[in-house]
Amino acid sequence: MEENFVISQTKLFVGGLDWSIRGKDLNEEFSKFGEVVFARVNLDRENRNRSKGFGFVVFANPEDAAKAQAEMNGKEVKGRAIRVDFAKENPEKMNRENNEETPEEASE
Repeated sequence: MEENFVISQTKLFVGGLDWSIRGKDLNEEFSKFGEVVFARVNLDRENRNRSKGFGFVVFANPEDAAKAQAEMNGKEVKGRAIRVDFAKENPEKMNRENNEETPEEASE
């Protein structure tokens, strides 16, 4: 089964992070490009203190996200070149997170 994804205009995937980087560090690095709504580094489920080496940054507007993506992709942060790209999102999951119920559920 093929899943359909939407490329976000405001949410960036940030990969190749140093293990010591946390959300506050991402916020600090990316806020120079505009208003950051939130920044998160994904942590290992079994060891909550260990980073998985990637995270997400969400901007208030698409222009700031585009500028951050262009300028931060390949930039060295704490000795590691990071990869920054626009996040791919599952529209069904986005709908559930934003509305708690899908339009189909609301009409039933």
